[in-house]
Amino acid sequence: MIMDCGIYRDGRRTEGPTDFSAALAEARASKDGFVWIGLHEPTEEEFDLVSSEFGLHPLAVQDALRAHQRPKLEIYDDSLFVVVKPVVYDSSSDVVTTDELMLFVGDSFVVTVRHGEGSPLTAVRHRLEADPAVLKHGPTAVLYAVCDAVVDHYIVVAAELQADLEELEADVFAPESGTDTKNTAASIYTFKRQLLEFRRAAGPLAAPMERLTSATVPFVDARSRPFFRDVGDHLTRASEHVEGLDRLLSDILSAHLAQVGVRQNDDMRKISAWAAMAAVPTMVAGIYGMNFRHMPELGWVWAYPAVIGLMVLVVFSLYRQFKRRGWL
Repeated sequence: MIMDCGIYRDGRRTEGPTDFSAALAEARASKDGFVWIGLHEPTEEEFDLVSSEFGLHPLAVQDALRAHQRPKLEIYDDSLFVVVKPVVYDSSSDVVTTDELMLFVGDSFVVTVRHGEGSPLTAVRHRLEADPAVLKHGPTAVLYAVCDAVVDHYIVVAAELQADLEELEADVFAPESGTDTKNTAASIYTFKRQLLEFRRAAGPLAAPMERLTSATVPFVDARSRPFFRDVGDHLTRASEHVEGLDRLLSDILSAHLAQVGVRQNDDMRKISAWAAMAAVPTMVAGIYGMNFRHMPELGWVWAYPAVIGLMVLVVFSLYRQFKRRGWL
């Protein structure tokens, strides 16, 4: 649906015609005017009206309707088509989700199409409308503000991921935590999956940000290059942060698997020690249970308690040896 349509002159929102064609003509008639239209998961019929009025390229329109695009920047004759993926992290369920935000930027218009609920467009529009000095730079200001808001939120999500990873690390290395091995491994793999989702959103955005800092991109004010360079720097910081978390998570997984191996070895040593102590009385009892007529000590009155005492002594000696070596 069409969420908002505004006409801006000299950085301030003004009243204008509701018809898209008339609004665009009025914006182009003024020196520094432009139209900003916001859509949320539009239908094909709703978007046909916008695309026909603004002359949007059919391939870009198709991508905007279908969504599920990688972050990218495409240049067409009459507009730029930019795709960014806002990231949302639900710390209660430890799930990273990505939405999609498409921007069509032309000489006197901006069309934003968002899919999902994690888009920062409403906050960006309010912030820009409160700062006419920035908004008067036209569609370039909108493109910069949207990219800056998305990337800044990347940094926030990366910090939240780090906090949760530190909690997971503390649980893994806690002494005698009693945590189920399967649950711990599953938590690590799930967390690694969330980092992968984040990297799929942030990683491909680096190339578009680099292109926006060059002078070859049309419909972008050349004076905005330092600002897009700053966004690129923030994006690099967020990406490196998450890559570091991913490497740390791999180390945690390796350490956890090593801990599991050590615990299994300890369990096997304990089982072997108890089996060795049980083998001695079993062997003696088995020998004396063969019921041969001529066996030593059968006629001796103290034979039975002597054999029992011998078994107890040998088992106790084995227990002391295993205890001293740390097997028990």
